[in-house]
Amino acid sequence: MAESIRSYRDLIAWQKAYAIGKSLYVLAGKLPDNERFGLIAAIRRSAVGLASDIAHGYGRGNTQDYIYFLKKARGDIYGLDTQLLFAKDFNYITEGDYDSTKSQLDEAERVLAGLIRSLGG
Repeated sequence: MAESIRSYRDLIAWQKAYAIGKSLYVLAGKLPDNERFGLIAAIRRSAVGLASDIAHGYGRGNTQDYIYFLKKARGDIYGLDTQLLFAKDFNYITEGDYDSTKSQLDEAERVLAGLIRSLGG
């Protein structure tokens, strides 16, 4: 299995995180303009950070750093969930948007947890 991983882009965890990042970047754009420096910025920063942390950790070249950045990415997932709860509770996004995104976040967290376990973290 590891032989097929030649780049961080081959990691399922990164692929899921990248897809989440793209969809959340768009979803954040639906929030009201007065949230430009609040929730919009926070969601976009976390969404981009999720895939970026996985790539960063992969590129560090040692397992301890890799695990650290994978756990940091997992923290990004929890942060995104919190930010999206605020957006839902303020009626900036629909319950359906939240549920759909939460499902993606849960799946990404499961994949990350498995990768962290496989590395001994």
